[in-house]
Amino acid sequence: MRIAVCPGSFDPVTNGHVDIFERASAIFDEVVIGVFHNPNKKPMFTMEQRVELLKESTKHIKNIRVDAFSGLLNEYVKQQHSNVIIRGLRATKDFEYEFQRALLIKKIDAEIETVFMMTSSEYSFLSSSGIKELAKFNGNIKGLVPECVEIKIKQCMNEHSYNI
Repeated sequence: MRIAVCPGSFDPVTNGHVDIFERASAIFDEVVIGVFHNPNKKPMFTMEQRVELLKESTKHIKNIRVDAFSGLLNEYVKQQHSNVIIRGLRATKDFEYEFQRALLIKKIDAEIETVFMMTSSEYSFLSSSGIKELAKFNGNIKGLVPECVEIKIKQCMNEHSYNI
């Protein structure tokens, strides 16, 4: 069984992420979406909320499993009985960053492979931070994130006055 791990903070999950999940699910027997806390980012949603939003956003994909983790990615990949990491790329800047990370993982564990998937052109401009900024200023995020995420972001903005 070929299992791939698609790690990220997914705060929030966008339609670009879902596109990568759908396409990866057609290649691998199982795709594990591993949600982790990025200490360099200020999260809009808790880890539990992100997991729930991902489950809801991917419920149409039968071979997806959503999980949360902390610690080293290479160790998590092994715990999932995998040796493949999926990384979505939007632009050259993403590639440079992800390429360095992939080389570091390879140095730590030579058995782990990183597979880069180019985003579909319709989502190449999307980022979680861009969505948060757009939402903060009451911009229209419809069609950029799954509907359940759009609803949750609007609730968050109304209830907490989230600051990016």
